[in-house]
Amino acid sequence: MSDVSVRFPLLHGITALAHCTLDQPAVFIGTFACLTKGIQYFRHSLLPEYVNDVWNAVFFIPKIPTEYFLAPFGDTAVIHFYRRDQLQRRGENSQVDAMYQVVPGSLPAARERQSKEVKPLICTILLGLLLVIAAVVAWCYYTASLKKLNSFKIEELELYKNGFFIKNTANMVLFEMGFKSAPIDLESCFQDEAGGEVNCTKSGEEKVDFFIKTFKPKDTITCYNIEWKTVVLDSVVEHCMHWADGHWYGGAETSTQHWPIKISGVMNPKPYVTGDVYSIRDGFGGILERYWVSSKSVAVRVNDSVPLHVGWNSSDKEAFCLRARYKDSPFQPPIGQQPFVELSYQVCIGSDLKIIHRYMAKKHFGKPAITPSEIMFRYPKWSTWALFKTEVNQDKVLRYAEKIKKYQFNFSHIEIDDQYSSSYGEFDFDPVKFPNASELLQKLRDDGFQVTLWVHPFVNYNSPSFIKGVENSYFVMDPNGRFPAFVEWWNGIAAVLDFTNPETTDWFQKRLEYLRSKYGIVSFKFDAGETSYLPAKFSTHKPLSDPSMFSKLYAKIAASYCMLAEVRVGYHTQMLPCFVRMIDRDSVWGYELGLKSLIPTVLTMGILGYPFILPDMIGGNVYPNKTDSPDEIPDRELYIRWLELSAFLPAMQFSIPPWLYDEEVLKIAYKFTQLRESLVVPLILRLAEETTKTGNPIIRPLWWIAPDDKVAQKVDTQFLIGDYLMVAPILEKGKEARDIYLPDGKWQSFNGDLFDKTPNLLTDFAVDLDEVAYFIRMI
Repeated sequence: MSDVSVRFPLLHGITALAHCTLDQPAVFIGTFACLTKGIQYFRHSLLPEYVNDVWNAVFFIPKIPTEYFLAPFGDTAVIHFYRRDQLQRRGENSQVDAMYQVVPGSLPAARERQSKEVKPLICTILLGLLLVIAAVVAWCYYTASLKKLNSFKIEELELYKNGFFIKNTANMVLFEMGFKSAPIDLESCFQDEAGGEVNCTKSGEEKVDFFIKTFKPKDTITCYNIEWKTVVLDSVVEHCMHWADGHWYGGAETSTQHWPIKISGVMNPKPYVTGDVYSIRDGFGGILERYWVSSKSVAVRVNDSVPLHVGWNSSDKEAFCLRARYKDSPFQPPIGQQPFVELSYQVCIGSDLKIIHRYMAKKHFGKPAITPSEIMFRYPKWSTWALFKTEVNQDKVLRYAEKIKKYQFNFSHIEIDDQYSSSYGEFDFDPVKFPNASELLQKLRDDGFQVTLWVHPFVNYNSPSFIKGVENSYFVMDPNGRFPAFVEWWNGIAAVLDFTNPETTDWFQKRLEYLRSKYGIVSFKFDAGETSYLPAKFSTHKPLSDPSMFSKLYAKIAASYCMLAEVRVGYHTQMLPCFVRMIDRDSVWGYELGLKSLIPTVLTMGILGYPFILPDMIGGNVYPNKTDSPDEIPDRELYIRWLELSAFLPAMQFSIPPWLYDEEVLKIAYKFTQLRESLVVPLILRLAEETTKTGNPIIRPLWWIAPDDKVAQKVDTQFLIGDYLMVAPILEKGKEARDIYLPDGKWQSFNGDLFDKTPNLLTDFAVDLDEVAYFIRMI
């Protein structure tokens, strides 16, 4: 039988338009009839009468030469279309007559009108087909747009308008970054065919250049480069990492140092530049890198081109915020460029914490080609600072050296500190305080002492060198470049040497060489150098887009003297074979520049790529009102515990000597300086040589050997020397026992006890006043 039929739900009549089929021969006519009848049924069944009146006034649908039947079929209707000869055969069937109502048409009449109606009929058919195609295309675009407006997926990163997540294969969130300054307009985003890059062009009504691009440097590591550039001058871009679900390490030296990092309260983003955290306690320290790594095996590194400000809000999922801004900041755009802000950074995900850190350190940090002098690892350094402060003179230095030898302590060198010169900016001994400096230095050499001197980048206005500096443009200048820009430091008002000027550097180094050649000085303690000692507004011989580059230039001067030199700033200078000194410590027990801050600071410096760490003087600096002792020397117990800890660090530094206490303190000092030479130094020397090849830290966190151990990720009172010697000193006043965590492995304690059921927490492990708990990893 040759017939055409269509079935459609009564409530969805319009769907019939997509299901029409037609038997030959009347293709155009039959198809249009099907569409027409479906539309008419839709109108009469579902549309109100007044809508149909409007419909009829707007649309003219010609009658089609055919017959049709309409019959109920459950809750659908069935429409059948027939030619007249088929109707006659159908009519012979009584059941058909009973079931169907025949509505006659007039085929001959239709043929007479066909020639008149064929052109508008074809146009109507084509228009109908175009409408159907347009509807399908619009629906596909709409559904695709819904998906695009919601998110984009690049590897394991999911981009939303307010930020992005990175998840692992188990759908656990590893990292979350929010776009605080403005959301991205996802309708402006496009993803490449490979799916590895997304580009967006709008944020609200503002044009931006935003992209995320992924790459896999190794099978176990996936990285994402994120960049947000503005096209509006002096704008601000701010993204906030949420740290609530992980532990984070790295960043910068701080006055209150914790491991892992702890953020508390709210700090509005401030310039992320090197600073003196002894003087400015809520700032960032002299050792600083734009790098953080988390216990979830995520690492973040902000690009050097970013005018970076950092702040946080501990109540907002521990939001740690990265802000890019030029306006009202010490950052400057590169020469010839407008201050269009860029916030760009790299986020990398690894299979574990150690793997991702080692990859990032290798990629972003340099490593020293050589090590400092072996003698500085092996024997303590002795400084005049904490003992004599600025009252140092020739007689005091001589008697200090005599007592070091009298009490039979070994030494790497003796360092003559602040105010040996007549004024700040002069490079010679004060003839009043040191009337026979040459004889003093010769006597010290005869007694086996190498001597270093304290130096700094300041020239006070009352120094004879100040006039020479002005005449030769040696100083950092005011913004107009006309006058020296003065700063206040801890020893007065001064101009700052401009090390972007090669002539300044040359003059400074010649002054140092004068001291070496005249007096036999072997090296120097390079103090200060932080960006916080630059004026608020300044200009330099070569513009500094990033102020912290001043610290790098200053530290690089020390490279010529690194065998026994020390610096207290580090910014992109991991390749220098110099000891890096942590900032001055107070003579207190706590985390704020006290004894408890030593291990977190050493671990932070190591993870930032600085392996040759010089802790501050044993017992702290005994500054007024910043000591736990009523005397002019550190608290006795604090001094002992500080000495014991220092014996296990890469270098050891005395100023307050142990003979100022009693016989027991002397015995403890002898015990631990000898233990250092026999147990610690051979291991440290081997690790120092290793770091020139691998860049690995000498002092390591417990998670270095147990990267997935959640307890090891939080321990801040123990550390590893390499992978096989673990140290757990007493850091609490009045304590002679402590809890000690043993990661997985077989361990032997300093008193011979074996522990093979690990990981394990040893509670109340006894440690006497003259002991440090340490353990050797057997396997």
